[in-house]
Amino acid sequence: MNIESEIIAAVVQAVKECYGQDVPTTMVQLQKTKAEFEGNLTLVVFPFLKLSKLKPEDTAQQLGDYLAKHCKVVQSFNVVKGFLNLTIAPAAWISLLNRIDSEPRFGEKIVNEQSPLVMVEYSSPNTNKPLHLGHVRNNLLGWSLAQIMEANGNRVVKTNIVNDRGIHICKSMLAWKKWGNGATPESTGKKGDHLIGDYYVAFDQHYRAELSELTAKFKAEGMTDEEAEKRAKEESPLMKEAHDMLVRWEQGDEEVRALWKKMNDWVYQGFDETYKAMGVGFDKIYYESETYLEGKAKVEEGLAKGLFFRKPDGSVWADLSNEGLDQKLLLRADGTSVYMTQDIGTADLRFKDYPIDKMIYVVGNEQNYHFQVLSILLDRLGFKWGKELVHFSYGMVELPNGKMKSREGTVVDADDLMEEMVSAARRTSEELGKFADMTENERNEIARIVGMGALKYFILKVDARKNMLFNPEESIDFNGNTGPFIQYTYARIRSIMRKAEAEGIVLPSVLPDTLPLNEKEVQLIQKLNSFEAVVEQAGKDYSPSGIANYCYELTKDFNQFYHDYSILNAESGEAKTLRLALAKNVAKTIKNGMQLLGIEVPERM
Repeated sequence: MNIESEIIAAVVQAVKECYGQDVPTTMVQLQKTKAEFEGNLTLVVFPFLKLSKLKPEDTAQQLGDYLAKHCKVVQSFNVVKGFLNLTIAPAAWISLLNRIDSEPRFGEKIVNEQSPLVMVEYSSPNTNKPLHLGHVRNNLLGWSLAQIMEANGNRVVKTNIVNDRGIHICKSMLAWKKWGNGATPESTGKKGDHLIGDYYVAFDQHYRAELSELTAKFKAEGMTDEEAEKRAKEESPLMKEAHDMLVRWEQGDEEVRALWKKMNDWVYQGFDETYKAMGVGFDKIYYESETYLEGKAKVEEGLAKGLFFRKPDGSVWADLSNEGLDQKLLLRADGTSVYMTQDIGTADLRFKDYPIDKMIYVVGNEQNYHFQVLSILLDRLGFKWGKELVHFSYGMVELPNGKMKSREGTVVDADDLMEEMVSAARRTSEELGKFADMTENERNEIARIVGMGALKYFILKVDARKNMLFNPEESIDFNGNTGPFIQYTYARIRSIMRKAEAEGIVLPSVLPDTLPLNEKEVQLIQKLNSFEAVVEQAGKDYSPSGIANYCYELTKDFNQFYHDYSILNAESGEAKTLRLALAKNVAKTIKNGMQLLGIEVPERM
């Protein structure tokens, strides 16, 4: 039992003894004592005034007297109005530090075969272009959220749905056929996703030129600007060819399907390289080309059951007016599916593959309405988690300038961004002299860890629901609320521990509870202990930023402590032992916390 649990149990007993009433533990409100008052934890007394029928001060005094006498973790107390400030006995803090030290993953819950199963979907790329800055935020949030859910005692399946079919895919296929001259990733030296992205851009360029030519022709024939533009789009040979290719794909044309498979395979190889560099992955990947037919079947099934209705033109709709929404298209008049159909099909396949207890979709906030509707439809179709599906809705991310331009000129390419971050980390580390006595391989590895840590931390420390501005220069700073600042502190502690080991210092497996403690040491133990609550809250709120900001606060507190007190040159052997044990567990907690964000920490910097 930890300190808070012991006090809560003792308060419940005190209320029963003093006022003859049984109260739930939820009624006991404990919080960290404010800095201007003496004490470590504060009990809010106001909830008990109806039971005590006494003034707040008198109630606090009475409860304080009981706790001081009957709760061994309470050393003393003081009363400030309706607040009971408790000073915790030093032996209780040492006992707590021993508990933290004994658990390699302190603050995280154990997962077993009976644990709830949570599925987290993220990434959702299209196979006609490489991943971009928006995908970076999506993947980092999804991966971190999966780690946080697992740390809260859930089995987790990380999943991806790849948008690998549709007119946009046919556009890049057609452009490669027309202007590719047989180009491959091997012959061009390009990653497959970038190569295909180039042909998607090429299609758009040729299509625009074609529209411009047709529009001018129709205007010359006497049409208005609007009429000419509309007619040009209708008559575009290029777009007609792309649509024809899509129809042939839908019909299973062998030639089109073979080209589609070849080009998609190039893209998947490119994606895999990007995911690996980003440090993310998946347990199961679904493909829209496989799920859309499943979705059509589920919609037809719902139609037969009277859950949906068919309009005279043959299209199938869901009437959501009872839920305060409008009607939603599920199948077009020609029988083709829409995104909603595909998501229903994917959900059906996933439910057949896994006994899902909770489904979390990591998708941008422009899709809020889509997921509101999807939740209703899945519930209507009988999925037990449909009504409670979680849309982890996040805001957009932008750069302050166009320094890192994408190959397409409109969005920031993920590979370019990561490469630039690692290069910037290397430059900054060299300027600060942090690479002394390192081999070239070590320098490259540190630059990778620091550059990617800077990128990930800067993105994840922001409340996911907010739009954000990613500032590469600010993120790589070794001071302030940044990844490198936290990583450097971890490396500094590991250096201290190595020096202690070189001096022959061996920490006892259990610290004696007679070790003296100063106020700053108590505060550090208290901060370490709060990691448990932070992890739990991050799981409830689906909030990686809660973990990120805890890691920063712990790092800041340790640096202040290290500034004020020597560790290896402590005033006594007892103080040295305690401070090394504290430093060791601060490093462990930083490492574990950053791991929940998908961020590595280097042993030296």
